[in-house]
Amino acid sequence: MTTKQSAVKGFFIVINEKGLHTRPSTELVKCAASFRAQVNLVHNKQVVNAKSLLGILTLAATRGSRITVEAEGEDAKEAVDSIVELARNKFYIHY
Repeated sequence: MTTKQSAVKGFFIVINEKGLHTRPSTELVKCAASFRAQVNLVHNKQVVNAKSLLGILTLAATRGSRITVEAEGEDAKEAVDSIVELARNKFYIHY
């Protein structure tokens, strides 16, 4: 018997001065890849895999962009919480 796990959603606002460019996107990919859950990011109706650097970069998310994080799987809540916290800390990037 398989049980369908419900999707978990959260969001963050990009607060990095230069937006979601290569360095913060790389940190996001590393974070997302540490979970088994399927994790997607949604921006302007575009959905990308949070474990794909190229996918994240195609969002072209600038400072102030609202990004929705959607995850599905056994550790989905932890994945969403970790990504939202990472964004809150500016992806640990200081200029």
